[in-house]
Amino acid sequence: MLFSQRMAGVRRSYIREILKVTARPEVISFAGGLPHPESFPVQAVAKAAADVLAESGPDALQYSTTEGFAPLREWIAARYRERHGIEVSADEVLITTGSQQALDLIGKVFLDPGDGLVVERPGYIGAIQSFSLYGPDFRPVTLTEKGLDCTELERVLKAGGVKAMYLVPSFQNPSGITYDLETRQKVAGLAAEYGALLVEDNPYGELRFKGGAIPPIRKFTTGPAILLGTFSKIVAPGLRVGWLVAPTEMRDKLVTAKQAADLHTSSLTQRIIHRFLTDNDLEAHIESIRSRYGAQRDRMVAAIHERFPAGVSCTEPEGGMFLWVTLPEGISARKLFEAALARNVAFVPGRPFYLEEVDNTFRLNFSNASLPAIDEGMDRLAACIREHLS
Repeated sequence: MLFSQRMAGVRRSYIREILKVTARPEVISFAGGLPHPESFPVQAVAKAAADVLAESGPDALQYSTTEGFAPLREWIAARYRERHGIEVSADEVLITTGSQQALDLIGKVFLDPGDGLVVERPGYIGAIQSFSLYGPDFRPVTLTEKGLDCTELERVLKAGGVKAMYLVPSFQNPSGITYDLETRQKVAGLAAEYGALLVEDNPYGELRFKGGAIPPIRKFTTGPAILLGTFSKIVAPGLRVGWLVAPTEMRDKLVTAKQAADLHTSSLTQRIIHRFLTDNDLEAHIESIRSRYGAQRDRMVAAIHERFPAGVSCTEPEGGMFLWVTLPEGISARKLFEAALARNVAFVPGRPFYLEEVDNTFRLNFSNASLPAIDEGMDRLAACIREHLS
């Protein structure tokens, strides 16, 4: 009786619960969405922290503005202009405690119970969990190998009642799929035509190791749009610094919501990240991550082609951290998970990424495991699948 009604429909994070089980050292885990720890620039961040404290002293440890450290906001705005040709001002940037907080703020500011919210099918479980607190009417739209099914999207939009669309167009979580240029342009046009707020999340966009770069959907839309980003994948997730970019009127409402939530994101970690970005060759650092993840992705995809039985397929992402496996109809990924865990290998069954019952898919993370661990873990997983198909 003490709990609010909004908590009744919100489930605990399935992935977070799985990670508790897979934390045992003998388990080879492809379950978490974790960067590789060897990609973290530990020494460079340590130096940046020491320099910030030595030079800024008490200022780095004091309360700060809700909007965020101004030089860091200016750096983010400049990167959008230089990399994507998108005109963004520092005044449109709000620093958040990871991009996960940005999702919560967007839910608070824009979603009322019953509002239509387009999400991808399958969709990012962290966003579904966050938005669930605000009671939207989820409208899932199927992902194809080229991105969102625009015919289906238009049908959903024509039905009416859609206030917003939440999309991850580059190396999507969980599928690894990337929207091609034509799909991005179509989605931008449909969002503008039907007046739906476009929420474009891009945590993995810097991690492209194959193919050519494609601009964000925001570059093509004339309608309302919010961009999300994070330093978790290109610096370190433990620093918990992300951001959103929104038109000034929207950003002001989001600032008010953030003031009520946490006053501001850690002023110390913001300054440390800015110092790291200023003093180091970020492009070389990101290139080293791309090289590592590209090799790990190639090893995992090759193992699926060589060792998994016929009838099992997977996406072949050009970047990011995940790929998506589809089993033959009638084969339960949840039952397969239990058998795999008995062999000390883990993945995430696909069911939590859907808003309906789908049980023949699962997600694999290739970024966190070493190449030898991928070899051994995929051998164990292939044996489990063969058993279930026999």
